[in-house]
Amino acid sequence: MLKKYRINVEGRIYNVAVEELPSDGVEPLHVPVAAAPAPALSTATASANGAPPPVAPTPAPVAAGAGDEVAPLAGVIFSIDVGIGAKIQIGDKIAVIEAMKMKTEVFAKHSGTVIKIAVSINEGVETGQILLSIG
Repeated sequence: MLKKYRINVEGRIYNVAVEELPSDGVEPLHVPVAAAPAPALSTATASANGAPPPVAPTPAPVAAGAGDEVAPLAGVIFSIDVGIGAKIQIGDKIAVIEAMKMKTEVFAKHSGTVIKIAVSINEGVETGQILLSIG
C-alpha cells in the first residue's frame, strides 16, 4: 500500500510516497530518491492542506564583542527582562529562552548599561547569537 506524506525540512516542503511492505520476508524495494524537492507551498495552500507554513531560515549569528551577552542555547526568546538604558549587574536575569518546552533563564555575565537589544520576543536564536550589548 502506497502512503503519501508532505515533509517540512528546514523550511523546504517535500512530497514523498512510502510503500508499506508486508512482514512476510519480502525483500524491500529500493527506489532512488529524486534530487529536486517539490515546490514549496504558499502559506495559504499550506494552511488549507493542514501543513504548517514554511519557516524562514534564521540568520547566522554575528561574532560577539566584549560587552555582548549571548544565547547559551538555541531556542526561542520567551521574554526580555531588561530595556535599553537599564543598569544591570553580573548575575541579573536578562532574558528567558524556551527550547523543547523548557524555559532557561539567561543571566548577565557583564555589568553596565544596556545599549542595544538585538533580539525580540518569539524570535528564534542560535547558540552564541548576541542577545544584547552592555556598555
